[in-house]
Amino acid sequence: MVKNVQETVKIYEQGKEYYDKLKSVNNLIKDARKVKLTIEMISEISDIYITGFNKMVADPNFTVDELAAISLGYARLMEEGGALVTELKNIVTSSNGLSMTDKERMEVIDQIYNRMLGYRNLTRYYTQKSISVSFIRAKAKADTDRVLALYGSPSVRYW
Repeated sequence: MVKNVQETVKIYEQGKEYYDKLKSVNNLIKDARKVKLTIEMISEISDIYITGFNKMVADPNFTVDELAAISLGYARLMEEGGALVTELKNIVTSSNGLSMTDKERMEVIDQIYNRMLGYRNLTRYYTQKSISVSFIRAKAKADTDRVLALYGSPSVRYW
């Protein structure tokens, strides 16, 4: 599990590094809001994973095997998101030469943005469904107050 968290941090740092490199790209691409939003989504995915998973580790309603399986699911989502960031970097950097027009680049950026949005939403859904398993188990034990306290008050609860 520690390895997976370290991998998440590594992917986030790579995403940030790629975004910083975007400053050298021509103005149309550099100013593309979706490029920035796509990079920010990998950070959001990481935050959802780290926050949710750390709470799940402290939740006695999950077994070690279940936590390992949940962690693998998150790792897969992070891997896919990281691949999209790499693809984005390859599309928007000047090293791509003249093989694409700005219009073509913008279309690919839109596609990558939409795919990243899907991964972000899937990560939220995955987290919500994992937490709901704990809630159902706690309900069967008449221990829902502890689960509700662990995963947040109604004002901050995202599930």
